[in-house]
This record gives sequence, structure tokens and C-alpha cells, in this order.
Amino acid sequence: MSELPKIISVDDHVVEPPTLWQERLPAKHRAEGPHVERRKGQVAVENGKTVFREGADGPHSGWSDVWVYQDMAWPLHAGYAQYGVAKESREPVVYDEIHPGCWNQDARLAAMDSNHNEASLCFPTVPRFCGQTFLEREDKELALLCVRAYNDWTIDEWCGGAGKGRLIPVTLIPLWDVQLAAEEVRRCADKGAHAIAFSEAPHALGLPSVHSDYWEPLWQACNETETTVNMHIGSSSRMPSTSADAPQMVGVTLNTQNSIHAVTDWIWSGVFVRHPKLKIALSEGQVGWMPFYYERMDSIWKRAHLYDATLKERMPEPPSSYGRGHVYGCIFDDVTGLRQREYIGMNQIMLEIDFPHSDSTYPHTRKVVEDLCHEAGLTDDEARLLVRGSAIECFGLERFGIAS
Repeated sequence: MSELPKIISVDDHVVEPPTLWQERLPAKHRAEGPHVERRKGQVAVENGKTVFREGADGPHSGWSDVWVYQDMAWPLHAGYAQYGVAKESREPVVYDEIHPGCWNQDARLAAMDSNHNEASLCFPTVPRFCGQTFLEREDKELALLCVRAYNDWTIDEWCGGAGKGRLIPVTLIPLWDVQLAAEEVRRCADKGAHAIAFSEAPHALGLPSVHSDYWEPLWQACNETETTVNMHIGSSSRMPSTSADAPQMVGVTLNTQNSIHAVTDWIWSGVFVRHPKLKIALSEGQVGWMPFYYERMDSIWKRAHLYDATLKERMPEPPSSYGRGHVYGCIFDDVTGLRQREYIGMNQIMLEIDFPHSDSTYPHTRKVVEDLCHEAGLTDDEARLLVRGSAIECFGLERFGIAS
């Protein structure tokens, strides 16, 4: 390839500015709404959740900008803004320490320019990957205001102005009320946003599963507005591992399992039969596993009479056929997946940079991708699909003036 096209990353992250909700919530809600307090203490994990032990000393202790929201005190720590921070992932940090591109639009655009990166979709940090922070709070009136404030900020401010057409909005929904969620999809679509964050396993959050008909109003709204449903690894508030004493590397190795479970649920649910324009996008799930699981599902479908005599009435075609045009994955180093591209669909494999997390290829993404394309033996046309064409198709980025 003589020249690698400019990259579109479908998985990056924004660390929300400290004043976001304080500037956008009604005055009467600001005291209880999300805000930052600088505190000294220790970052720890208790029952699978990150907590802050104020005043505690020892490993992973120091000053942190702590996000306080009703009963929540969530410490900003290096794992969520790893690039340029010489600390372990669980060590506390303050905004002054992290790369300004984490939360400042000008700095983010400059970082993208230096990394051969034209456009980027950013997932939230404080709300968590699909808005679990707001789902878990008791005051749902305030939670709904917080969701809408975030969405307006990401559409109008983070992805507006100089960022328009470069920072692509991914909005949240009020997960606790499907009718409100459908309304928010339509409201945001009217404002030009056509991608939402959703959970890879809503049942793990205490919500109905995708096999129920509960979510039909939401899928209908997404289908009508051509809004893509995004599921980031960890949006179920759980990560796979093998044992309580397994080191962190075990979980990092296995985290693709979350995406495998999500795709299996979505295809067997029949949602793509009912909503033929609906698309889902998986973040950090890689794609090398897809051919095997498509083959496995097709094998089961052929023996459907052994499991469910009515299955083929609801799903008349083999399961793998519903992956085409519906299920999009993204990679950062999956040569195995690229070598099986004919079974996945090259136009359904996208690229992620994951700025500013520890997996990020920034600031060397161009070299990383060139090596990846070479090792996988991609043609120029296939490389163009990987770095931008597939993302344009998945998210309808022509809306933003982005050309393939």
C-alpha cells in the first residue's frame, strides 16, 4: 500500500470534564448530581467494584479527583486515562496528570491529527460504558436529567464545533425504562446522533434479556432512525476470569467471551429477522472467534427439531446469514480474524485505537495498522475497508460528510 487512508476509530473514550453536569443540570439538582471532589486515599476493588477508601494509605493510594453522585464516590484512576501516565492502572490520578486530550476537544483533535486519525467514536467514562452509573441510582428523575445532559453535551459540545464530523456521538439511554429509552433515541437522532451505548448482557444488570420482547420499542426506534447499537466490553458490569486469585492478565485474555455471549444472544433472539435494518457493533471483542461460532450456530440450526420445533419458523435462514449486514466487530491486533475475513465479511471488520486506555495503539497506530495489514495479506481495497470503509457503512458516517 502506497499510502494508508486516514483511520476511523470506532472505540475510543472521553473522560468527562469536571464541570459537565454542574453546568447542565438544573440548579436544584447540582448538589446531588455528579461533581468532582479532590480527595486523598486508596483505590481498591470490593465485590468486583472500584471504590475509594478516603484517608487510607498503602498500595494504589494518593490524590484522586473523585466523582461524587448521591451514594457514589468513584475515583479517577490511571486505567481510564493510561496514556502518558506513569502509574499502574489502579493508582489514583487527578485531571492535571492525565493527557488533556482525555477531556479537552482541542487537545483530542490535535492528538488525532498526530496519529493519522480522521474520526473517532468515544464511549463515556463516569457514566460507565452504557450508563450503568445512572441505572444504579435510586432517584430516576435526576438520573434521566443526567442522561439527557450527557447526550446534549456529547452532541453539541464534544462532537460539535471543530469536532463536528471528526468526533462521532455515542449517546446513552435510560436503561430502566424502555419507552423513555426509545424516546431518547428519537430525540438524539433528531439532533444528528445515530449510535447508542447498550449492555452486552442486560440481564446481568437486573434488566430483561434480549430474548424477551421487553426491548422491542427500543429496537423499533433504532431500526426506524438507523441508529447503531454499541456494546463495549464490560458494559455488563462484569468481566470473565477463572478464579478469584487469577491475575489480571487472565481476565484481559478472556474478555472476548463477553462479545461471544452477546452475539449468540442477539442472533438466537431473532431480533434481526424482525428488524432488518438493525445493526450492532462490538467494541474490544476482536473477531477471530466469529467463524467458529457462526459455524456452530448453523450446525445447531440444522438440528433445530431437537431443541425447538418452531425455531425455523422464527428464523428461516441459518444463523450465520443474520451476521451479514448486522454484526460488526472491531480489532486492534487480530491477525487471526483478518486471515478469516472471507467468513466474517471484510466490510464488517472495523478498527479501534482505544485512546487513552492501556490497549491503545496511540501514538503509533499508523505503523501498527500497516504492519497488521501486511501480516494478514490485505489488498489495498481490504485495508481501506478496515481503516474506514466498514465504519462508514456501520454508522452511516456519510451523514457527517465522511467519504470512503
